Amino acid sequence: MRDVAARAQVSAMTVSRVLKNDTRVGAAARAKVLAAVDELGYRRNEVARSLRLGKPSGMIGLVVTNLANPFYSRLALGAEQVAEEHGLRLVLGNTAEQVKREQELVEDLVSRQVDGMIVVPAGSSQRHLGAAVLGPTPVVLASRPPAGIEADAVLVDDFGGARAATAQLIADGHRCIGFVGNPPVLFTGAERFRGYWAAHEEAGIVPREKWVSRGAHDIPSAEAAARRLLDRPDAPTALFCTNNRMTLGAYRAVRGLGSGTSLAGFDDFDLADLLDVPVTIVAYDADEVGRRAARLLLDRIAKGSSAPQEPCRRTVVPTTVVRHTGT
Repeated sequence: MRDVAARAQVSAMTVSRVLKNDTRVGAAARAKVLAAVDELGYRRNEVARSLRLGKPSGMIGLVVTNLANPFYSRLALGAEQVAEEHGLRLVLGNTAEQVKREQELVEDLVSRQVDGMIVVPAGSSQRHLGAAVLGPTPVVLASRPPAGIEADAVLVDDFGGARAATAQLIADGHRCIGFVGNPPVLFTGAERFRGYWAAHEEAGIVPREKWVSRGAHDIPSAEAAARRLLDRPDAPTALFCTNNRMTLGAYRAVRGLGSGTSLAGFDDFDLADLLDVPVTIVAYDADEVGRRAARLLLDRIAKGSSAPQEPCRRTVVPTTVVRHTGT
């Protein structure tokens, strides 16, 4: 600001007033200051200013596990929509499902004085997200519930959606339904497997363990898992997959083997209706997950750390089953 003042031949106080749109500065002085700002490329340090004034930073953090997954990009858009409605900016970080990376990102966000954070946790414990570690910075979890801490959370109806999709396969006449899913340590994978199993039990069918694969983490590994299930004499006639990457990997296996196996999967994805095999999709509003998480976080921020602690809240985004008959 001193450089701008020297260039415009005014006082630093005048520069400050111009940048704050103070009406006490005359038009001529304002024009000189703004010209000097443009010539020098000056940008006010909003973080430093907020610290000096003791005001919030105007930023909230969002930490997700896999930005390549469309679910998380939609979640981010939903959270950003609510943040912008309240004049806030969203700062985004990706952990690649690594707990250490998550800890580093969270610590960095706290050091940058974010007003709060939405986190999709990578591990099975979130003690590093608790108040004992982060202090007054509020945290809301998305997609996975808290473990080891108390926190608000926004979840998807993983169990109900998986049960409904598997039940639809059974209603279509399938009795041999395989399962292609991510590792059981993940909450979403475990709940969706539980829904898959419950649908069988409700129909009086005992699913076979040899038709269950629970180790895939991306499209290639899901394709390999589906091939192993389908490339056998007693192959299942349908597969339930726990997310869109699993479904796409399974589809590649079905196409490659020419088996015509029916598919059901969690998470909608672009062009699902154009696949040439029947696909049953568990759909939900991923943007709404982000919107709800942002609203919960903003509510905690507004109340402040000095307010009496309320019980932690949990909200569940509903799912629907969408059927594509194949082209």
